[in-house]
Amino acid sequence: MEKAARKPKRGQEESVFAKQKLLPMAALMFTLRRGLREFATEAGMQALAALLEQERTEICGRRYEHVDRRVASRSGHAPGELVMGGRRVGVRRPRVRSVAGKEIALPSWRQFSSDDPLTNRAVEEMIIGVSTRKYDRALEEVPPELRTRGTSKSAVSRRFVAATMAEMGHWMERSLGQIELASILIDGLAFTDHVVLVALGVDANGKKHVLGLHEGATENASACGALLDNVIQRGVRIDASKLFVIDGSKALAKAVRDRFGDRALIQRCQVHKKRNVRDHLPEYMRSSVSATMSQAYKTRDAARATKLLENLARSLDADHPGAAASLREGLAETLTVMRLDLPESLARIFSTTNAIENLNGTARRICRNVTHWQDGTMILRWTCAAVREAETNFRRVSSAKLGMPILFNALRKNDLRIDDKIDAKTGTM
Repeated sequence: MEKAARKPKRGQEESVFAKQKLLPMAALMFTLRRGLREFATEAGMQALAALLEQERTEICGRRYEHVDRRVASRSGHAPGELVMGGRRVGVRRPRVRSVAGKEIALPSWRQFSSDDPLTNRAVEEMIIGVSTRKYDRALEEVPPELRTRGTSKSAVSRRFVAATMAEMGHWMERSLGQIELASILIDGLAFTDHVVLVALGVDANGKKHVLGLHEGATENASACGALLDNVIQRGVRIDASKLFVIDGSKALAKAVRDRFGDRALIQRCQVHKKRNVRDHLPEYMRSSVSATMSQAYKTRDAARATKLLENLARSLDADHPGAAASLREGLAETLTVMRLDLPESLARIFSTTNAIENLNGTARRICRNVTHWQDGTMILRWTCAAVREAETNFRRVSSAKLGMPILFNALRKNDLRIDDKIDAKTGTM
């Protein structure tokens, strides 16, 4: 007769139970030591495999199970690829064939394989400053047993070029007719032997819009004219007055007047004007002359500012005629905004090209990682990607709610004055 097994005491039962609970926990902790991301990746891959197998079972039935009027059958596995963490990873794909022998795609595989975020990831990494050579190092780690590809320098470069080219084509052809513009700021970005002109618009609500880009050799009238022709063709009205803020370039002013005529209120950048005058002066005079010009620009009285600046020019005539001539050139256009009676903060914004200089600064920061520019198209692609990134951080101009109606009222008055002049000339009543 066999002896009955000795029943463990109460304390011993609790000890055995605790050890049994700790075993799965210890296995889990060992797995987590490999890294939470790696653990989650492995779990996700296992879940994907289970999901695909479940869908195959729903279509074909269980393995070795007899199914009347079977519509499809299992056909083993095939190598496939899905996108994960900015790269392509190899996945064994369950295959299903119809009775007629035609391949049937599993719903989940069709969905996962159609979603390809690789291009967006490549553009994002390039924009934040990751080089194509270091792209792989910027990605999240995956288990070493996974077969991966798509992270080489050439592969990343191809995706970036294709994405930025497509984005540039779409963005530079979009319609601008729905934007009610009050002001357009124009300035240039220099790249070795190329200059990219950028047009930034401000609408009735004070919101900023990058209107267009144009690549040329210099900031000449032809390049600026081509930029303006492009935005006009895409919907910017030439029959409504606008405030144009430009640097000291005569070529830009000429191109604007040729297309908008008297409906263009031109404001020369006061910062550029001070810089141009300073360049004609010896070092010891630059600070005092610059301070005098700043004082004139702060008066908010166009007549008084004109008097102060003309007095300064006369004081420079004898010893520094070049500085005096530079100061007088376009002097009235540096005070255009002052005559519009805008709120001080808004007048300060439209008195200089600083608003577009901030945009250009972002573009320079993003493009500085490029050490060799192959051609003008490459420069345009990068600049387009950079200004698109800068647009995500745009804010409305200061005092827009109060000041933009005042600006629009001044622009409409200018339109009425021009229309009356046209009517008087044509004899229209």
